[in-house]
Amino acid sequence: MDVWRFWFDDSAIQIMGVEFGINYGQIANNLPSHSRVSTLLGSLNISRVKLYDADPNVLLAFSKSNVDFIIGLGNGDLQNMTDPVNAQDWIQQHVQPYIGQTRITCIVVGNEVLNSNNTQWMAYLLPAMQTVYLALSKLGLNQQVAVTTAHSLNILATSYPPSAGAFRQDLAEYLQPLLNFQAQIDTPFLINAYPYFAYKDNPSEVPLNYVLFQPNEGLTDPFTNLHYDNMLYAQIDAVYSAIKAMGHTDINVRISETGWPSKGDADEAGATLENAQIYNGNLLQRIEQKQGTPAKPSVPIDIYVFALFNENLKPGPTSERNYGLYYPDGTPVYSLGLQRYLPELYSAVSAAGTRVLPFFVVLVSITTFLMLI
Repeated sequence: MDVWRFWFDDSAIQIMGVEFGINYGQIANNLPSHSRVSTLLGSLNISRVKLYDADPNVLLAFSKSNVDFIIGLGNGDLQNMTDPVNAQDWIQQHVQPYIGQTRITCIVVGNEVLNSNNTQWMAYLLPAMQTVYLALSKLGLNQQVAVTTAHSLNILATSYPPSAGAFRQDLAEYLQPLLNFQAQIDTPFLINAYPYFAYKDNPSEVPLNYVLFQPNEGLTDPFTNLHYDNMLYAQIDAVYSAIKAMGHTDINVRISETGWPSKGDADEAGATLENAQIYNGNLLQRIEQKQGTPAKPSVPIDIYVFALFNENLKPGPTSERNYGLYYPDGTPVYSLGLQRYLPELYSAVSAAGTRVLPFFVVLVSITTFLMLI
């Protein structure tokens, strides 16, 4: 079998054009090869991928693909990136060799730095972003490659009602100049937003249907009279309000991570396969409809789903290792509508030098739940 075999149901055809991104994390020792991942994402029409590093093996595997990549600089690299020589060297090693064949569109400098309680990282964040941007400019790449950073929703002091959204006062000294810089270079404000956490922490008070995009009474902002039928949209608008309170209406908010775990520990309320399928399925429906939030109805939500695979080496509770849409062997954790077969594949050669027998992996993916309606 040397060609793809596939079939579509009606709902799968309908949502082939869904424009969403996927987070491709690699904190695992059992993931499929990068070339297989490239084939999978190509077959599913996923054209936006976010990495947490600048793995050259991934960038090479996606050479000449139609995938736009966000690459990452780790928090531990922030101090080095404040040095112009180091920043230029990094770009020349991790961006320039690949950008001709692989579409690198953004560098995320640090992840959730302002929620880290590491004051050194916080102090280095903006200088690192500025230095990376200047290095890109010097190399003539600043029009191709944007520079931003990703934040935890915990940088908000107030998230409800959305119109009263405000950043934590202790972070104002970092956020104000950061917002000024991002407005200057016109890059999006990235937020990792997980309604799951709000439900897990308070399941008796937070309606499950409200966080899962299921039918519910919703909530009305008493100051704007805008009605919210899901928590994610309320969170996004709270961030817009917090940014506006700092004097900016010229910065777009994008969701760099959101998802729902399919498994969790006994004390992790709501971490079930059914809820994960419902959350991601309903989310993809809304993306397909190009919905905006109540406060920004004309701006379609821009989202990177977390995550492509379950990652078995991630620390923390069980949920942390079970956000993936796929198991590492290539089978789906749950159906998301579009069903495909991979061609016959062989595993890597074992340590003993014996190749494992060929196998077929059924890949059912991305774009779900519509077929269940």
